[in-house]
Amino acid sequence: MGKRLYVGGLPYSTTTDELKEAFSKAGAVESADIITDKMTGRSRGFGFVTMVEDADGSKAVEMLDGSDLGGRHLTVNEARPRENQ
Repeated sequence: MGKRLYVGGLPYSTTTDELKEAFSKAGAVESADIITDKMTGRSRGFGFVTMVEDADGSKAVEMLDGSDLGGRHLTVNEARPRENQ
């Protein structure tokens, strides 16, 4: 499995396809998910992208962290493993 990245600061109107397209500039994208509010179904302004290759994940962080998407500055870093709740 490739490198999973956290992406914060997403414009609320961003689609999964737009997110995938932005990250494909750094390499092959395995998956892209935008996290939505369970009650309203609206974007919560962050998501996760999994890159096919670890090296592409590192490149994506370098290229896209602090970059502008839809007028908002993105925060991109390696996702931490999910804590057991």
